[in-house]
Amino acid sequence: MSLNSPSFSLFFLLLSLPFSLSATSNFAKHDCPSKCGNITVPYPFGIGEGSGCSLSKPFAVTCDESFDPPRLSIPAKDLEIVDIRDDTVRVKNSVASNCYDRLGNVVSQSEAAINLAATPFSISDANLLTLVGCDDMILMLGYEGRNFSSGCLSLCSSREDLIEGECTGIGCSQSIVPKGFKAFVSTLASLKRHVNITSFGPCGYAFLGDPESYRFSASDLSDPSFINRTADSVPMILDWAVGAVNCSLAEKSNGFACLGNSYCVDSGTGLSGYRCSCLEGYEGNPYLSPGCTDIDECENNPCDSNGKCTNLPGSFSCSCKKGYSGDGTKNGHGCIAKSSFPVAKFSLGIGIGFLTLIVGIIVLIFGIKKRKVIKQREKFFRQNGGVLLNQQLSSNESSMKSTKIFTAEELEKATNNYAEDQILGRGGYGTVYRGILSDHKVVAIKKSRVMDQNQIEQFINEVIILTQVNHRNVVKLLGCCLETEVPLLVYEFVKNDTLFHHIHNSGGMPWFSWDNRLRIATEAAGALAYLHSAAGMPIIHRDVKSPNILLDEYYTAKIADFGASRLVPIDQTMVTTLVQGTLGYLDPEYFHTGQLTEKSDVYSFGVVLAELMTGRKPLSNTKNDQEKSLATFFVMSMKEDRLFKIIDPRVMREGSMKQIQDLAQLVKRCVKMNSENRPTMKEVAMELEGSRKLSKHPWTEQQVQEEDVPLMNEQSDLYAVPMSSGFSTGEYSGNGSLDSRMIHPINSPR
Repeated sequence: MSLNSPSFSLFFLLLSLPFSLSATSNFAKHDCPSKCGNITVPYPFGIGEGSGCSLSKPFAVTCDESFDPPRLSIPAKDLEIVDIRDDTVRVKNSVASNCYDRLGNVVSQSEAAINLAATPFSISDANLLTLVGCDDMILMLGYEGRNFSSGCLSLCSSREDLIEGECTGIGCSQSIVPKGFKAFVSTLASLKRHVNITSFGPCGYAFLGDPESYRFSASDLSDPSFINRTADSVPMILDWAVGAVNCSLAEKSNGFACLGNSYCVDSGTGLSGYRCSCLEGYEGNPYLSPGCTDIDECENNPCDSNGKCTNLPGSFSCSCKKGYSGDGTKNGHGCIAKSSFPVAKFSLGIGIGFLTLIVGIIVLIFGIKKRKVIKQREKFFRQNGGVLLNQQLSSNESSMKSTKIFTAEELEKATNNYAEDQILGRGGYGTVYRGILSDHKVVAIKKSRVMDQNQIEQFINEVIILTQVNHRNVVKLLGCCLETEVPLLVYEFVKNDTLFHHIHNSGGMPWFSWDNRLRIATEAAGALAYLHSAAGMPIIHRDVKSPNILLDEYYTAKIADFGASRLVPIDQTMVTTLVQGTLGYLDPEYFHTGQLTEKSDVYSFGVVLAELMTGRKPLSNTKNDQEKSLATFFVMSMKEDRLFKIIDPRVMREGSMKQIQDLAQLVKRCVKMNSENRPTMKEVAMELEGSRKLSKHPWTEQQVQEEDVPLMNEQSDLYAVPMSSGFSTGEYSGNGSLDSRMIHPINSPR
């Protein structure tokens, strides 16, 4: 688990709280069993439903003594408990698996899923999604409380590729999950059905569990007992909480569970519920009457040998015997015998001298640290290509005007030292912060995760080129900061959320009409066409999706997030790269070949157009494979002559039949499997512009009405804006995971 991960931060926070549960909560209700075998069952949990031994029915657990050792379980979900702690419960796991013979036929399989709805439990973010296999991918969909998707891809071609104990995508891959969800389902699939690797890896496995309990071994790939062994040895961690409301409401209710000398703590999972903890200086079970009891600190003799200890509620005090003075504590000044020597004045002088010395040392330390910081920033500046950037800027006057080099101190001040409340979003390539510069200009600051030192020169060249890109519908790159461990990119701030948000959360907003959807699509297409052909060096975005199309205060489209983009030399038409992109939008040809072309952006834009027309998300949780991918579902609907059944009702009302049919044909051409059969972005932009003009001329619309019978009169744009292209930035969403069946379900193995 990374030291910077959210799970570690939460763990550190909980450790810093004055909890006393860990040492004192292992008490059961009076006349109730406190153990099942070797497992302690502390109240509010209790053994036996209806026995009155638990706080409420959801906390009643079952102890089946017909097993050896006895088996403790959550009866409603038939989950075997292996440990109960202050804020978590660990249960035995379930492992998803697919095993194949040498011909690629499935010989055995199992699934992994859980649903904890209507229970006090949720799935902890301390778990990791782990995939074990050499030709496998896993997609996990979480719901009930928080909806999300996560996944892994693991590949290798020979046993020699495997790295013992390492889970880095070669034979083993892991992915984090968020907190605050109660249920998930998972889909395990294979790219080539293990045909070439059955000799050492006939199976693929996936499970969600405690990462501290699992260490990858090459022998796992061929171990027939892997499923049972992992289910027993790698538990799944569940968070638990009391009640259905947080502390602020629970404290006002009659059924408040926190008793005397305890305090309430919100569950911390993002879901409703709370837990109780003893106040500092108290111990016991805060859920059991009378609550927490005072700790007699005097039993441990905390006072000086010449002092006297007095126990106080929740604390203690030390006093000195007659003839002695001081605070009386062992860890303080203790008790000192009184004398005629002017101890007070002498002590005051010593204290002032010591204080002066301490202040001097502190000033010296801060000076040394400041010099270290300056040297480190100079080191990072050189390491990140600062000298090369200055050389390039000094030799190019236009680049110098368009590119600003920010200092680390400027950006720390702009973001309040990268405070959590300044985060706009987290993505696959880094985190984006909102910042306010000294001139009161609001910007978006992108902090990348890593920097490849072998590509410094390419990075500097790309920064210079991107800062010179000046297009109305592209988020503007203002400059960069090279004084940090990884470079920071500074973009213009776009305030009105993402196109994805307005498509799927518009709630019937009047402005989001068919005309405005068509205008936004036209603006975005023009911007991509500009990047492909009009810029100084062609730029392939590589992650075109509705979350990366931002809307400004006038609802003008802005193409954003160039974290995955690649510059293409003018004399080349394609580049070979490590596959990156977002599930549902990713070009299948690029995914399978690694060959990136401008037509990869065209495919992704076709999915965005389908989103605008249907209001559907690029991926669906449906069991029907053909409906999981929006691109596939859209094309199949056209083929089966049921397109108008999936079009957004508002689009059907406001768009003409010809517009809808023309755009559907455009989507179909954009998502062709063979990139050579797709149009260019320039052709896409021209067709969209033509479709817009069709609705702008009354005589044209009248002619279309006579021929095609429109579904409803077109509405005017929200505001009048001349159609031109433009550029700006900001990353507000994450990077998806890859699943071949989701990329093109029709061609996936079943």
